[in-house]
Amino acid sequence: MVVPTQLTAEAVNQLREGIDLLLGRWSALQMAIQNEWGGRDTRQKAQQLAVDVYHWLIRPAEALYVDELEDLLDDFMLSLNTEIDDGSIGEVADNLMIMHEECLEGNFASIERLRQSIPAANHRMQVVNGGDDDDSDTASSSGDESMEMSDELDPSSNLSVMPISEPPRAQAPIVDADGWTVVSSRRNRGGRQ
Repeated sequence: MVVPTQLTAEAVNQLREGIDLLLGRWSALQMAIQNEWGGRDTRQKAQQLAVDVYHWLIRPAEALYVDELEDLLDDFMLSLNTEIDDGSIGEVADNLMIMHEECLEGNFASIERLRQSIPAANHRMQVVNGGDDDDSDTASSSGDESMEMSDELDPSSNLSVMPISEPPRAQAPIVDADGWTVVSSRRNRGGRQ
């Protein structure tokens, strides 16, 4: 079967909605928006990310590589002062690429599943606050932080929280002679194929 290289008008609308739905369910992005880690205009930056991803996906006559999309997402999150090491960037990029390929084929099943999925209210989120451990204002999390986030989102923006599946468990952490845990950077893992 030959896959078309151009999206139909319906596919364009479906793809845009799918991008909004998928990014709206990305927990790391929603936490950055909620906490304005990128400044007061973090929400507008996130909306621009959706536009940038859409334009990246519809580039004419260029091959699309998931690594490049991961870099786009990673660079964006770094611009929000947010470093993501949970594997969710790769998962979101993979899902965006699959969604784009399905839209080229006229198949909107993954987007329909996103529409019908109800974000989980009891997913686990971890926010690492570097610095003051004894600041009682930042430690006032009662476990229903995810509900607070989804309640405060604008319902017309199709934004909600999506739990991203956990990355595979890594080996035991490496502790150096001083007692510090060595953490490898995403960029130092080498190129993916």
